Amino acid sequence: MREAHPRERTIGVEWYVSDADGVGGRLRDRPDDFRVRELENFDTNPVDAGAGDYPYLVLRATLTGWDTNDFAGRLSDAMEISRERVDWAGTKDKYAVTTQLFSVYDADPEDLPEIRDAEIEVVGRAGRHLSYGDLAGNAFEITVRDPETPANADEITDQLRAFAGDGEGDRIGVPNVFGHQRFGSRRPVTHEVGLAIVRREWREAVLAYVGNPYETEPDDTREARAVVDEQAASDDPDWGACLDVMPRKLGYERSMLHRLQERGAGGADGGEVDAGEDEAADPWRHALEAVPSNLQRLFVNAAQSYAFNRILSERLDRGLPFHEPVAGDVCCFADTGIDAVRKPDPDRIQRATESRVDVLARHCQRGRAFVTAPLIGTGTEFADGEPGEIEREVFDELGLEPALFDLPGNFESTGTRRAILVDTEMGVERDPLTFEFALPSGSYATTVLREYLKTDPTDL
Repeated sequence: MREAHPRERTIGVEWYVSDADGVGGRLRDRPDDFRVRELENFDTNPVDAGAGDYPYLVLRATLTGWDTNDFAGRLSDAMEISRERVDWAGTKDKYAVTTQLFSVYDADPEDLPEIRDAEIEVVGRAGRHLSYGDLAGNAFEITVRDPETPANADEITDQLRAFAGDGEGDRIGVPNVFGHQRFGSRRPVTHEVGLAIVRREWREAVLAYVGNPYETEPDDTREARAVVDEQAASDDPDWGACLDVMPRKLGYERSMLHRLQERGAGGADGGEVDAGEDEAADPWRHALEAVPSNLQRLFVNAAQSYAFNRILSERLDRGLPFHEPVAGDVCCFADTGIDAVRKPDPDRIQRATESRVDVLARHCQRGRAFVTAPLIGTGTEFADGEPGEIEREVFDELGLEPALFDLPGNFESTGTRRAILVDTEMGVERDPLTFEFALPSGSYATTVLREYLKTDPTDL
């Protein structure tokens, strides 16, 4: 192992598991350097099926340079419908060419607009909207520009095969950490917002998102956030002044500021309602709820993800395996209905007791099971033995416990378990250096490529 880049340590990722020097280089010089295609797992009916029984129109969109949330907003605006009527199975990056499914409630093919840099194909109709579980995974084709030592890719691949417990096989493995996309690539703050929400510190949550400037963001947004921090620290904040300087491109921040202005949210010494009072009246919570429901959930998910990353880093530090369990681990089985990738099914779990650990290790070796760690929520039950000790230590350090996730509205989370290893067959081509692989939904391509490049995560 070697120590991770300092920026990665801010999101709980402490190590690279491969010791070899990275290939260097950059990703996303142009959108078509980073191609993502969903591995679909959603059944549809013909487009002429009755809209009464199948009210959702399902689309396949190939997007160039579009963030998924932004495209959904543009689509709903052009169709003059609520954005809440547009759903998808997985969020994709802006700096890429992505192919993914969307469902639109109560829409017809003739309602679809033409949108810049978007190719939209009607797939059919469905009786329900798309959701996260409808995505099997993603296939990636990613080109690295200007690598310094491309030949190092072979040594890294060998080391990642060993980490996967498949030293002589075709599969590589890496810790299934959450990448910077989960937390904000240039400004990793979503976990800070989420941790404040879990503690019901609504004011701190808003200011972590709207204020809290980062040196890695553009000058205009950094300066606007500094104004927010300045006003929030005053006795009588002028939220209108904050709106005057907040760039139009930061629509969610502006929506929160509008609500603070409407409710007359107070300064450093007032304006927040105590947890024991009527939280719904809190102007700061009201401001947080200005953003779409999926982003509200993402804040809490990011807090869970940060804790998960910390657990995996501690497991690496202690030298515990990722490809097979030790006594006390909780394993989940593979989803047997999916062929394209090895997709964990967190609803089918089994504890690796002393009498079962060898049996579960064989299941893991055959790709039928995975070792897991918790994404903490109200339903979380800790592992036993040393894995459980790691989980409790991390959660204690962060001040987290399952009961805290009994939150209002879209912020509530029951939690789940997540595989700690992600493995895949890796294809590597030269000139240009290109990686081809597939991952189950919820796993990040950058968690694989960070091992190869070993660069600043803002270059990933």
